[in-house]
Amino acid sequence: MKDIKILAIETSCDETAASVVQNGNKVLSNVVISQIESHKRFGGVVPEVASRHHVELITIVIEEAMQEANLKPEDLDAVAVTYGPGLIGALLVGLNAAKAYAFAHDLPLIPVHHIAGHIYANQLERKLQFPLVALIVSGGHTELIKMNEHLDFTVLGETRDDAVGEAYDKVARVLGLPYPGGPEIDRLAKEGEDTYKFPRAYLDKDSYDFSFSGLKSAVINTLHNERQKNNPINEKDVSRSFQESVIDVLTEKTLDAIISEDVKDLIVAGGVAANSGLRGRFETLSEKHGFNLYIPALKYCTDNAAMIGAVAYELYLKKHFADLDLNGQNYIDIEEFSF
Repeated sequence: MKDIKILAIETSCDETAASVVQNGNKVLSNVVISQIESHKRFGGVVPEVASRHHVELITIVIEEAMQEANLKPEDLDAVAVTYGPGLIGALLVGLNAAKAYAFAHDLPLIPVHHIAGHIYANQLERKLQFPLVALIVSGGHTELIKMNEHLDFTVLGETRDDAVGEAYDKVARVLGLPYPGGPEIDRLAKEGEDTYKFPRAYLDKDSYDFSFSGLKSAVINTLHNERQKNNPINEKDVSRSFQESVIDVLTEKTLDAIISEDVKDLIVAGGVAANSGLRGRFETLSEKHGFNLYIPALKYCTDNAAMIGAVAYELYLKKHFADLDLNGQNYIDIEEFSF
């Protein structure tokens, strides 16, 4: 069978990325340019700034990805691109670049859902085994998804308010930690103790949904009260207490889903999957309860284009191509992306 080589493009937030992936699992190139330094001074991603950076960088990353893969346009079989969910201005930069490249070289265009990309990041290291449950944890998403086969997505639960990564960044900001806050809190939590005993929002007993706004508010209110009383704040203990609350909720609900859905394989994906505390807890639970745990390498946890190429291969096999009027969408229910 002929090897299928796909150029993939990802610009849903603040990483400008391009990759060439062969047969959905062999990464020939993976170029990512982060904008973290540009957004640090704002304490978060500024959509307009992100879009402008993508405009400046998109041609560069595509050229680098092709050079690194040692390929010419005529060697490709398709162009894939994230069309949502994400920041609409950022998405449009990648979309227009992908459409122009596909049109110029007479290649089919493959539309990819960003969350599907995070799940399929695991396919870059090992084949997905079905059925499985996937926990997506990132700055913009917190979802539990079940898959019975390729490109079959059923949402079991999702956040009702803040995504977990968003909560991390907001708590870090109040603590005075630099952006992005997740890695900073994770670092401090290793040296702290769970002394604050922040609340755990489990919601309804039979619900797999998440809520982190109450926890975020509890941390912020605690910090404000302590500062008004001129009491010293132990950043390490606050970080550990906050992280323990987050991890307890994520792991307990995910474990309930695994048992209820009778699956043996769990995927944890997204930027927060790089969190050492969360990884460690899931590793302990997998040994205790006998399920298989898969978490991508750190370079595939954060946004990248290789994960988009992994999904695109499955879509290519189904001949799911888009017309050149494909538009970006800031929100797309992943169940609408099922086949």
